[in-house]
Amino acid sequence: MDIQNYKSLLNDEASRKFETFSYLPEMGAKELRTQIQAMIDNGWSLAIEHVEPERANSTYWYMWKLPLFGEWDIDHVMKELNACRNANPGHVVKVIGYDAKRQTQGMAMVVTRPSGQAAN
Repeated sequence: MDIQNYKSLLNDEASRKFETFSYLPEMGAKELRTQIQAMIDNGWSLAIEHVEPERANSTYWYMWKLPLFGEWDIDHVMKELNACRNANPGHVVKVIGYDAKRQTQGMAMVVTRPSGQAAN
């Protein structure tokens, strides 16, 4: 089996990929909730970030409020995620799980892309 090359070009918005999940089929609400619950179950601190599509390849994204330190309620996390989406229509939005033990990101995934861009 050959490994497929995913071409991602700055001048072709539909080809842009962000994070590992960008290469998988788009997640539905249930799958997204499952992945976020896995972050919570790992004890990771969650953060939500967003940015304009043309700046999505930049180093810095805007943080939505403060990180959700100690937030273990999936319904509250989903409420904040939806609030970010509603307040920033047309932005790319991602969720990050920070692993305090390893001092790194345990997982990061783009959860919202503007229409016309490749799916998650």
